[in-house]
Order: sequence, then structure tokens, then C-alpha cells
Amino acid sequence: MKETTKTIQFGEKVEGYDIPVLNEREVRAASGILFLFMFIAITVAISSQNFVMLKYMVSIFMVDMAIRVLINPKFSPTLIMGRLIVRKQVPLYVGAPQKKFAWVVGLVLSVTIFTLLTVLNTYSIITGLICLICLIFLFFETAFGICIGCKLYRIFNKKQAKYCPGEVCAISERQDIQKTSISQIMMIFALIAYVFILVYLFNDTFAQRPTDLWEMLG
Repeated sequence: MKETTKTIQFGEKVEGYDIPVLNEREVRAASGILFLFMFIAITVAISSQNFVMLKYMVSIFMVDMAIRVLINPKFSPTLIMGRLIVRKQVPLYVGAPQKKFAWVVGLVLSVTIFTLLTVLNTYSIITGLICLICLIFLFFETAFGICIGCKLYRIFNKKQAKYCPGEVCAISERQDIQKTSISQIMMIFALIAYVFILVYLFNDTFAQRPTDLWEMLG
């Protein structure tokens, strides 16, 4: 019984933390791995109507989430790969309860896609929307360190989440380096205007097929 308790659990006990925690650096690395291959699979499915890679990736995604939620995150293949990738970085501990809620959401979404796409062999706007939601969740996790599922945890769970990435759970004043001035906001709008100008002036030019460099030089 003691062996089972150690194997089947969620999160790990670390001295100084009163609840089980996970290494956020591993989680972000794993999210990046899943995002990359899911994005490639979805792009291939959209561009060539070939859903084989997407079916494989959905199956892998579902099993990976099931291992995290139902057995133990330390046995998740993508988290193990993430651990190997960031093994030389200092761990960043985050609370396990909110991550479990987020991954339960991921498991539900992946089971739904797996059923519709792989078992029933169908595609629809529902499948597309769920794939998009999964990509958004994974992208925000790996790019910004923002766990959308964890934010949902704070809405549906009365208990205050502990040990969130960047201490977003704690109420604190933003430091000067975190504040955004009006001129900085204007630069974002300037970028948007620049994109519109590019589209207006160069859309036909950009639409031309590139020439082989070696043929052009020859």
C-alpha cells in the first residue's frame, strides 16, 4: 500500500511548501512540445486534408493527460522530456491543485476530440473549435507562463490557489518595470497600422511565388 501511495499521486512534497507542488519549468517545456506537434498536425490537416498526423497527436495528447491526472504527472512522457530539457535550470514550484484542475479540463477536451475525430472518424466545427482551444491553452502556458485552466480553478474553487507562477495569486503592486506607458501602448497601435500599410501596398508583391535563388544567380 505504501508503494501505491508513492506511485499514484498528484504533485510532489517539497520542504517549505504546505501542499504538493510541480516544477513550472517542466510544465512549460512539456506544453511547448505538445503545442509544436499539435500545431504542425492541425496545419497539415487544414492545408492537405490529411488527418492522420492529427489523429496520432490527439491520441498521444489524451494518453499524456490521462497519465498526469489519473496516475502521476512524474510519469507523463512529455513532462519527463520537459524535465530533461530544463534539468539545469533552478526549479520554479507551483501549486499542484490548480494544475490538476487545468489538466482535467485538458483531458476532457482531448477525450472529446479523440471520440469525434478518431473513434467516429468525423470532423466538424466542434472539433475545430476544441483544437483551437487546446492550442490557445498550450500557447499561453509555454509562451507567457499563463495557465488559463488555473484561472478557471480560481473561479470555480472557493479555496485560494497557492504558489502560482509569477505570484499572480498574491495581491501586490506592480513594480515600475511592469508598468506600461501611453507611448508604449501607442507603439502597439503603430505596429497594427504598419501591418495594414504592408497589406495595402505590398499584398500583390508578397503573393508572388519566390524564385529559386540558385536559378536566379545562374
